[in-house]
Amino acid sequence: MTPTSMTVPPVPSLTRCFDVVVHLGPIEDHGPTRVGHRRVVPISGGEITGDIEATVLPGGADWQVVRPDGTVELDARYSARTRGGGLVLIHAAGVRTGTPKTLQALLDGSEVAPDSYYFRTQITLECAHDPELERRLFIGSCLRTRDAVRYVAYRVD
Repeated sequence: MTPTSMTVPPVPSLTRCFDVVVHLGPIEDHGPTRVGHRRVVPISGGEITGDIEATVLPGGADWQVVRPDGTVELDARYSARTRGGGLVLIHAAGVRTGTPKTLQALLDGSEVAPDSYYFRTQITLECAHDPELERRLFIGSCLRTRDAVRYVAYRVD
């Protein structure tokens, strides 16, 4: 049987939507737990620009699990207030990995070339003021600096 347009799912495309800078507090290292090496990174603020214009609010965090090979599983949740006053809950789940030397340099706060490690997230949004945002998935291409995470969010179309 030959595939037809009715049997082949569409190939997704990506559309650049917004840029995010999330300012981070010091890592809270919880050490080995029943789920792995747990770290919590507080979120102290930031900015979102592009299709969403908002200020990241303090109080969120990234709950991380560090795998034995050094790869970091990320689970960041934080809120932002739009210029119009609406609230957006952002959930970014993903992975950051690289060579042991590169991962240690990132942990030490050293400047590391973004193309020397892999850092991607899946982003979902909750917001009462723009329900269309809740109906889409976004992919983030990220980089880590000493005290911030920066990413570009692409809508998966």
